[in-house]
Amino acid sequence: MPRFSVIVPAHKVQAYLPACLDSVLSQSYEDLELIAVDDCSPDACGQLADEYAAREPRMRVVRLDHHQGPGPARNAGIAQATGDYLVFLDGGDTLTPHALRSIADRLKETGEPDVLVHDHALTDRTGRTVGSGLCGHLGEQGPAPFRLEDRPGLLRVATAAGNKVYRREFVEREGFAFPPGSHEDTPWSHPVLMTAESIATLDRVCVLHRRHRRGTVHVGHFDVFDQYDRLFAYVDARPELARWRPVLFRRMVDHLAALFTDRDGLPRESRAEFLRRARAHHRAHRTPGHPVPVGSRVHDTLIRLGLDRTYRALEWSRRLGRRTGALAVRLSKAVRTAALRLHYRIQLRLPLREDRAVFAAYGGRGYGCNPGALEKAFRTYAPQLRTAWIADPRHHHTIPTAARRLTPGTAAYWTALARSKYLVNNTEFDGRLVKRPSQVLVQTQHGTPLKHMGLDLRERPAVARNLDVDALLKDVDRWDFLLSPNRHTTLTWERVYPGGYTTLPYGQPRNDVFQRATSEDVRRIRESLGIPEGTVAILYAPTYRDHRRTQRPLLDLDRLLRRLGPRFVVLARAHHRHGGPLAPSVPGRVIDVTDHPSVESLCLASDALVTDYSSLMFDYANLDRPMVIHAPDDGHAAYEAARGTYFDLRSFPPGAVARSEDELTDIFATGHWRGSRSTQLRSAFRTRFCPYDDGRAAERVVRHVVLGETELPPVVPLAERHPVPSAAAASERTPLATVPHPASPRAVTESL
Repeated sequence: MPRFSVIVPAHKVQAYLPACLDSVLSQSYEDLELIAVDDCSPDACGQLADEYAAREPRMRVVRLDHHQGPGPARNAGIAQATGDYLVFLDGGDTLTPHALRSIADRLKETGEPDVLVHDHALTDRTGRTVGSGLCGHLGEQGPAPFRLEDRPGLLRVATAAGNKVYRREFVEREGFAFPPGSHEDTPWSHPVLMTAESIATLDRVCVLHRRHRRGTVHVGHFDVFDQYDRLFAYVDARPELARWRPVLFRRMVDHLAALFTDRDGLPRESRAEFLRRARAHHRAHRTPGHPVPVGSRVHDTLIRLGLDRTYRALEWSRRLGRRTGALAVRLSKAVRTAALRLHYRIQLRLPLREDRAVFAAYGGRGYGCNPGALEKAFRTYAPQLRTAWIADPRHHHTIPTAARRLTPGTAAYWTALARSKYLVNNTEFDGRLVKRPSQVLVQTQHGTPLKHMGLDLRERPAVARNLDVDALLKDVDRWDFLLSPNRHTTLTWERVYPGGYTTLPYGQPRNDVFQRATSEDVRRIRESLGIPEGTVAILYAPTYRDHRRTQRPLLDLDRLLRRLGPRFVVLARAHHRHGGPLAPSVPGRVIDVTDHPSVESLCLASDALVTDYSSLMFDYANLDRPMVIHAPDDGHAAYEAARGTYFDLRSFPPGAVARSEDELTDIFATGHWRGSRSTQLRSAFRTRFCPYDDGRAAERVVRHVVLGETELPPVVPLAERHPVPSAAAASERTPLATVPHPASPRAVTESL
């Protein structure tokens, strides 16, 4: 008996059905059966379902002899189901990655409830996703499971059958079935919630529901009246449910009003008849003695009195009020912008403050990276300077108290840009910045370039999009100094960012911590992250795929860890543009560190790095810890074609290369991830890309740029550096294999 029976009715969804079926069959939780119901679809739905069933033993196809609609199709699937729980998907819907794993965990955690309500999101025909806005009703705090009277707000959750899972035994015992016609979810979802002895919630989007195309007329809107008649008949036949009648009545009124006011859903010639029937239902099902809530009075008046023209007039006045308010807001913003522009011009005419320095990183995301290391070095080696940091207010908590906090767009922000002597950033400053002749701008960048950057993106339209070359070169002309950690970076930056700046080959300031951290620092960071003692922590940090509209996970972390066993833990860090975590957190197994403020701390806490094309590998090499490149063949070709790289990473890798998830599993299971060959590759990689990162890069920058010194601390040779060992290496008390004289990259590669 499988855990889940996933039932998918299919009718005229041939373009979306494969994605739907794939989303189910690729779930990390594999204990399921998939039942596709061909609702006599005139397109290729039945053929597609047969093809999937022929190669997937967990799937079977049910056929209806004539088109019956989604309700009866689901009933046909229920009749064939054998799973503990029923999951309903429309043929155009998809399950999100790891959704069933999260649902299964929550079911177990809450004691096998009759119904589990989870969140869903809506997607339109462009693929744009909009949240359901139900988070306030799906919180997991408090006792669970519970009954509906404990959380009556669940009746306001969308009635869609697909945002819940149902215990099959409960459904069969109560005799629940979907009615024919449209809006079939209404007389299903409400009775299920009212009757369930135990309910639980899961505050996670598990289903992406595809909405109807805008402009499509919903021919079944009049079915809604029959569905509400069925719902109230169910309630009236059970006196114990009478308390829910006023709530359901309000739900009906709001629903009917929403259908009536939907310009694209209800034909103009049908409006009068719809409103007439809505008034009749209002009279038939109204519960006396229950006042109308303030928020529902407009809708109630519309339905109760049939005041179409009056309602339209009220809506017109509301829209006019909103437009007037929006105009006032725009006018206010324009006045504020003009005032700030005048303020900035005045500040530009005042003397520079020689003792001020302004820092920013990643467009205001918070304190860190090279500018963060330099801000600290400014205060250490030039204590006469006062520093300030530009960041969005939600990131102000990351800024040290010694630095002033600046919010972009404020008067203080423009004052600092106009009058501070030193400006430091790892991306571009505000395009309206006017750099004064005596100001010094230090551009740090944020890593060694592997993927194409700057002017090279002109040949990569898939990722360049709206690249403004003139704006890019204008920004480069502001730079006085550009940091570089190695010769490859120097040659690349000076070609793709041509300008009159001075390159400082001093190393990456953000990597100084790797040479200064202690074993106690590593222990403390691992403890704060919740990494179990004695485990091997793998930092998984894939890069962002610019050429993809959606960022699908390339690794099933749950499956990987199940294969490797309890000794391994994954720190999963998504790129900041990824839009969410790489996988759900599993305490002691998968730890989501996407929002951790310091990637350097994550590197120190880990024992190995797994990545694809992220520049983090160049920084991680300074730790002299194992790295594995996960570059599947299909993804590698697509990335090279869309973004391009400056050298073939698979020919000059920093460690073992896995071309599939199976190969990656094998590399860790057999120990090749830290074997002698991997050590040779890493040594050659470090020699090429880490010549200056000896722990004093930030100091050299401050001494040269701020203090004007020409005699700078010499670079410590690579062989004499001793970065802190990983927790795994330290626990074994035996160093990893090393090579006294790194072989050439070509020789190392050929030796494999």
